[in-house]
Amino acid sequence: MKCLHTTVLCFGLLAAPLTASAAEVPAEGFLCCNMRTDGNWITDINYEESGKSIIPMGTPVKFKGIGRNRVEIEVDGKTQYLGNDYSRDLSMEVFAQRYIVARNPKQLLASMPPRIREAVNSAKVAIGMTREQVAMAVGYPVSSETPSLNAPAWKFWLWSFSPFTVHFDSQGRVSRVETDPDTLNKVVAR
Repeated sequence: MKCLHTTVLCFGLLAAPLTASAAEVPAEGFLCCNMRTDGNWITDINYEESGKSIIPMGTPVKFKGIGRNRVEIEVDGKTQYLGNDYSRDLSMEVFAQRYIVARNPKQLLASMPPRIREAVNSAKVAIGMTREQVAMAVGYPVSSETPSLNAPAWKFWLWSFSPFTVHFDSQGRVSRVETDPDTLNKVVAR
């Protein structure tokens, strides 16, 4: 399966329609991407900050509901909120479908080369990754910075003063990551 549109990537095991109702968000599913939490809040910007830990992609989640600019989920019996802090042009249903997927992305990851598996599991980007692999590793770019997932570059933030841009070649594979040297060492797999 191959599809890519402005709001949701569709890739093999992680397919989701462009628009949906809350009823189409899986009641039980999996976290699409490595996401950072402070214990109860997961922001879409996915900052690496003191006190935050990563909830690995493929972690089972239960969809509990949609509130104002947040999606309530349950992870390991504990309530977490996915905060739509920087992608508010997306409907909350589409936002929820980015992060809660019906099929376990770990199954897809298992079929990838060891170098890519290691990078995704380390929440890092590797040269040659596809867009889907980048999303699995570091989350989606926020739509306020990257309105189209078809864009030749996705802009991310490691934290407030550490932006990094992932550039894709004409085949949709990472060709380079642009940022300062310190951030580069933290976000790129070697």
